Amino acid sequence: MPNPRATPRFAGIATLCRFPRLADVAREHQPVDWALYGVPFDSGVTYRPGARFAPRAIRAESQYVKPYHVEHNLMLTDILSLADAGDSPTAPYDLEANVTRVAEFAASLGDPRSTRLLAVGGDHSIALANIRATHARHGGKRPLALIHFDSHLDTTDRTFDHGYSHASPFIRAIEEGLIDPRMMLSVGIKGPLNTPRDLDYAREHGVTIVTREDLLGSGPARIDAFMKRLAERAAYLTFDIDVIDPAFAPGTGTPSVGGLSSTEAFGLLRRLATRNGPPNIVGADVVEVLPDRDPQGITSLLAGHIIMEVLCLDALRRLRK
Repeated sequence: MPNPRATPRFAGIATLCRFPRLADVAREHQPVDWALYGVPFDSGVTYRPGARFAPRAIRAESQYVKPYHVEHNLMLTDILSLADAGDSPTAPYDLEANVTRVAEFAASLGDPRSTRLLAVGGDHSIALANIRATHARHGGKRPLALIHFDSHLDTTDRTFDHGYSHASPFIRAIEEGLIDPRMMLSVGIKGPLNTPRDLDYAREHGVTIVTREDLLGSGPARIDAFMKRLAERAAYLTFDIDVIDPAFAPGTGTPSVGGLSSTEAFGLLRRLATRNGPPNIVGADVVEVLPDRDPQGITSLLAGHIIMEVLCLDALRRLRK
């Protein structure tokens, strides 16, 4: 990362968290632990569009993300090699084709034996593409575990007679054998819902659901129990910004009131590492930021810090090992 006291944060080309461009790192034949890339796509939304502009906005606001994590006492860039791989090509008029196109782009990034993938959406439908690419990089056999922060379960079969919207990535991932629903944790779920049947698929397939209200009681202990059961298993982490209350993250297309504060979200992410040891996060995404509804860029700035928190989970695990 550039020295901010030599190269101001308001100068130069904006990359995610000021990480170097993947092309520059590859030219110097340096290994890359994580390739971050944008997916400017929002054709899967069911309410407000505009998340296609999020990768650009998050790059701009993430110039103020700093690499030293006070609570974990680690310097992220001393432990991980990180690079911005640019934006994936998309198929704006075809949801299913977009998943294929983005997955193919992700598969081309870095070293498939060692480089992990973090996608910056875009709507939540893009998670399926990054999960496909991540699953292939980690053997392509055993399904991944999933740690899911969201107001919504995203296990709806079809929306407007389509199966690849932002309401469906995890039902498709489970059907494809990419995710084990019995090792899926959904945190922050809240209503109201369209119908009580919206909960049926997750409950019937063994998903651990921790609602927003649960977090006020037994929820944290249930998260700890899940993480203990997870142990060293390869896990994918997906973070929908709408899990955070719109008072703190107004820039999203499906705002859900009564959500987490920014501080609570950080606390839960840090809890994943401190109760049972850092999880083995092998891929991730941060999605559903809508810049047009984001006064002062506060949601995009928050998304940049969520990215930092996710990467620090892997850094902390490597440091402790």
